[in-house]
Amino acid sequence: MSSPRGPKACGGGAADRQIHVLAVDDSSVDRAVIARLLRSSKYRVTTVDSGKKALELLGLEPNVNMIITDYWMPEMTGYELLKIVKESSALREIPVVIMSSENVPNRINRCLEEGAEDFLLKPVRPSDVARLCNRMR
Repeated sequence: MSSPRGPKACGGGAADRQIHVLAVDDSSVDRAVIARLLRSSKYRVTTVDSGKKALELLGLEPNVNMIITDYWMPEMTGYELLKIVKESSALREIPVVIMSSENVPNRINRCLEEGAEDFLLKPVRPSDVARLCNRMR
């Protein structure tokens, strides 16, 4: 599988580069779960515990291929992080996936309308991670 940015590793396939996913969640348990699932699919994963730290990292690390973030976090919600990313000319091309343990249709629709690539319900499953490959740019 290839794209304008070059070949990708999805689901463990061989590639010239590894896909880098930034996982953002204030829960250390949820961060560990999503990181383990992503790494088992051969993604390179960086985890941070807040939207503010995610933005700091994005300023330092330009090679992030996807952001997966919790919806509810202190200081900055995943929705607020999504809006900042999509309003930034430097970041707007990075796909953002929102996760939440709450199935609230209005919230899901609002995130998708604001530019989220997907909305995953926790607990995130291996099948959810497999689906993310098609969302990469």
